[in-house]
Amino acid sequence: MKVALYLRVSTARQAEKDLSIPEQRHQCEARCRERGWTVVAEYVEPGASATDDKRPQFRRMMADATRRDHPFDAILVYSYSRFFRESFKFELHRRALEKNDVLLISITQAVSDDPGGRMLRGMMSVLDQYDSESKALVVSGAMIANAKLGFWNGARPPFGYRAVTVEIRGDAHKKKLEIDPAEAAIVRMIFDLYREDMGIRAIAHELNRRGIGYRTGIFTSTRVHEILTREAYAGRHYFNRKDSRSGKTKDRAEWIPFETPVIIDPVEFRAVQKQLEARRPARTPPRVVNGPTLLTGLVKCASCGGGMTLRTGKGGRYRYYACHSAMHKGKTHCAGRSVPMPVLDDLVVTQLEQKIFAPERLETLLSALIARTKDRSRDTAARAKELRKELAATEGKIERLYDALAEGVFADNELFRKSLTRHEAQREETLRLIAGLEQQRELPRKMLGKANLARFAAAARAQLRAEDATLRKGYVRQFLERIDVDDGEIRLRGSRAALASGLLPPAGNGGAATVPGFVPEWWARQGSNL
Repeated sequence: MKVALYLRVSTARQAEKDLSIPEQRHQCEARCRERGWTVVAEYVEPGASATDDKRPQFRRMMADATRRDHPFDAILVYSYSRFFRESFKFELHRRALEKNDVLLISITQAVSDDPGGRMLRGMMSVLDQYDSESKALVVSGAMIANAKLGFWNGARPPFGYRAVTVEIRGDAHKKKLEIDPAEAAIVRMIFDLYREDMGIRAIAHELNRRGIGYRTGIFTSTRVHEILTREAYAGRHYFNRKDSRSGKTKDRAEWIPFETPVIIDPVEFRAVQKQLEARRPARTPPRVVNGPTLLTGLVKCASCGGGMTLRTGKGGRYRYYACHSAMHKGKTHCAGRSVPMPVLDDLVVTQLEQKIFAPERLETLLSALIARTKDRSRDTAARAKELRKELAATEGKIERLYDALAEGVFADNELFRKSLTRHEAQREETLRLIAGLEQQRELPRKMLGKANLARFAAAARAQLRAEDATLRKGYVRQFLERIDVDDGEIRLRGSRAALASGLLPPAGNGGAATVPGFVPEWWARQGSNL
């Protein structure tokens, strides 16, 4: 009989100690020799739970078992719990094997194929599931207790942190989070870019353009969003938020909070959450962004706080912004007011030109940002200095390796090659981090210099008078959040972060102002991107 071996352990620790892979293999092969069976395949699953079928080797084995060419007649396991620890799914997969004339055999739980044997096998499966769930409860309780004491439970730390051992209790290494300086600098950059009104996708593109990576990969909009919403950066992380099996979020009362080192000031973090909520597509319909009316979605009636929408007269010859509540709910709800559309449009654009987009006014409005970026630049310079020391040490190691090779110290060229590759990779990573930090230092100086402020102000004034209504609307929406229309005055509200966003230099454009990310059909050519 042709036999395939399935060998599995749940954790790396179990692989080293209890019921190891080599021991399972030894006992399974011994049984095959006793019975005269031939081992034709082996599927090894180190560190995989048997509570579901999300196991690469298990899936490959099941696919092979159901092939038409029938590569083996039986699957041999140390115990049925190695195959599956969930009774329903155990029986489901066992029956799939049975339909394809493939037996499932346990060397420690021999049962017959009569009704009594099938009942016994079912009971074993139920007991395996009970044992698995009982152990899971014990482990979960221990992890919750660990989290309540402020210790990290072994998952990969959030980007910006690293786990360090702070205490050893027997075999257990108690770990806590500490800030990873290089990653934390990237986290702060992401928050700064978003506060300055750069979109999530634009931030991911900008980081990748600068060669700033996400650990072993690149930045995506999903990763940027995860960073912007991760509460750990503001000083609090939650353990036990999701059910490990269903993936569903648990009731908040079950979450276990513990303090983390602060990377982002809590006030700044809350401000970013408000920005994220305000920008959700569900809150801003596409018709508001892409429609032809310049101030749609921005103009509010000062009396009731409701929006002011388009109203026409004389068959469309006259256009007004009118209080929506007064129009649709009656004068009892709001006395209402209306303003000729051309008049309000011109008033708003003129005020933006004169009161906001003047170089000296921009410098005043952005003074806090200028001071903050100077402080950040000093921190970045200190980190770059540390990295240069690490670079010098690494280059020294590489030089000593070559000296040792020349002196014949290395008898094993493969050992030399591996050592050299490791140190060169470390050098390249350090160089990449230094380059990223240098760009972070250089960006504020260019972005907030007087010449760039003047260039940005002139470009913004020109775009506010552009013939393309959609483009004009995009710029107005970028710099204004709300327009309150009262009987005696009109109040314009916007954020300093929105002003700063226009100063960020896009790829290959030497510092010119950027177009808002939501403006459709933006052409990155000289004719439309002056």
